[in-house]
Amino acid sequence: MKLYGSTTSPYVRRIRLWLNDADYEFVNMDIFAGPGRALLKEKNPALKVPALEDGEQMVFDSRVIFRYLQTKSNAAPLSWEQENWLTLIDAANDSFVQLMMLKRSGVEQDRELLFFRLQLERIETALATLNTHAEQGDFSQWDYPTMCLFCLIDWVSFRELWDFAAYPALQALWKTYQDDSMIKATDPRI
Repeated sequence: MKLYGSTTSPYVRRIRLWLNDADYEFVNMDIFAGPGRALLKEKNPALKVPALEDGEQMVFDSRVIFRYLQTKSNAAPLSWEQENWLTLIDAANDSFVQLMMLKRSGVEQDRELLFFRLQLERIETALATLNTHAEQGDFSQWDYPTMCLFCLIDWVSFRELWDFAAYPALQALWKTYQDDSMIKATDPRI
């Protein structure tokens, strides 16, 4: 198997964490320019990372890749509640990515504009809900939803996009896994 992506993508990192003990090749690429962009176009017409190549089978999108790997390994399916948590994590992550891309494009954030207002509202609602679930212990096990939530929090912290002071349970979850060897091996800061 080959996993195509970048070391800075939280979506790629979650799959790398899930594949911790698996035999696969990670193809790190610059998805914005040059040969990496060309390879991305060749491997994933959605122009997103990650993409997984398993023999003749190409699988796009982290959520679908997880499902593919889960099925392939006969792992237990996620509960509907866990699927909902992933939807919240992905919604917040998608909004953060959009905000970062606009910032990199020189577009100033203005809470009065509809786009920004909706993205910030989604982020605040999703994080508050996820914080409540973390307080209740729903992310106390190192499983795929917890990996995804960790990757979201760590990526947002790495990109300095949000202050998590209002979400102590999310901060605690983030701190819990800081010394894990696979967390360190996939750290986007290195």
